[in-house]
Amino acid sequence: MGPSLARLSASKSANYSGASASSPNPMPCIPSTLCVKFSLMRNVVIIGSGPAGLTAAVYAARANLSPLLIEGWQSGGQLTTTTEVENYPGFAKGIMGPELMKEMRAQAERFGTEFLTGHVTAVDLTPRPFTLTIDGEHTVQADTLILATGASAIQIGLKNEARLTGHGVSTCATCDGFFFKGKELIVVGGGDSAMEEATFLTKFASKVSIVHRRDKLRASKIMQDRAVKNEKITFVWNSVVEDVLGNHVVTGVRVKNLVTGKVTELPCAGVFVAIGHRPNTNLFSGQLDMDAKGYIRTTQGTATSVPGVFAAGDVQDSTYRQAVTAAGSGCMAAIDAERFLESGSHTL
Repeated sequence: MGPSLARLSASKSANYSGASASSPNPMPCIPSTLCVKFSLMRNVVIIGSGPAGLTAAVYAARANLSPLLIEGWQSGGQLTTTTEVENYPGFAKGIMGPELMKEMRAQAERFGTEFLTGHVTAVDLTPRPFTLTIDGEHTVQADTLILATGASAIQIGLKNEARLTGHGVSTCATCDGFFFKGKELIVVGGGDSAMEEATFLTKFASKVSIVHRRDKLRASKIMQDRAVKNEKITFVWNSVVEDVLGNHVVTGVRVKNLVTGKVTELPCAGVFVAIGHRPNTNLFSGQLDMDAKGYIRTTQGTATSVPGVFAAGDVQDSTYRQAVTAAGSGCMAAIDAERFLESGSHTL
């Protein structure tokens, strides 16, 4: 398969506009970009631009595998929605989430990673090389594929929830709990995740109120007991959060009791939404082995059920969900892909 024209900037970051060699209408390059020949057959293609994907790109690029990383139109993963990150190694004074992702991207780019901006709308893992469809129109083929599409926290769906994310609204107590020393907090949810988040937050908060829509918890008995026995935790039963209050930062929540219909306002400095995560794996449904929640199963490191396809980060991790663990598994995936290619089980 021959190369095709693509539109790349001088820094190798691209809005992909190339077509296959047989396409009669490749999009022309524009004056502000650098026109280069862009091969649509790659040794390694990485889907996802969070810590897992970018770390995989660094390692694959340093192994001279010329990786192509496909990032969506909102690149950088969940860390781009956070403020200060204090638990990522190497930053004694902390670092802003978007800045950390910017640095990771620059590092991957430094070693030769090429970036393609667009949405992967279809993946065919049946034959090798694997075929990826970008924005429903163009295709890229890969001899090995690293899936780092992450997982998305399930949101309540409130307008102010999105606006105040990173300014008091969070989905990760481990990431953000430290910033709320001596403050009153709200946790939304009734499962194990909510109990775990609430219990962890009592290390910092003066009070944690768990808002749950039912009068019984869904959490396991041990997690329930742990939360109930914690003197800092109270429960707001049969209730839902109707709105998050605050102009620039969270100042409280508006809560409605589903039994009485009564609406009250509870003051708080932070709202932690713990109603679950959803792995971004719809693209691979029916092609890869997944668990009941849709997380990709991996064995022998990061190998999936399809030889040559590897998974890293939150897309295969329902337990830790930390930037540093995602980065570590991205490293593993790149090394696994390199060894797979070296084994001779490839077409290039």
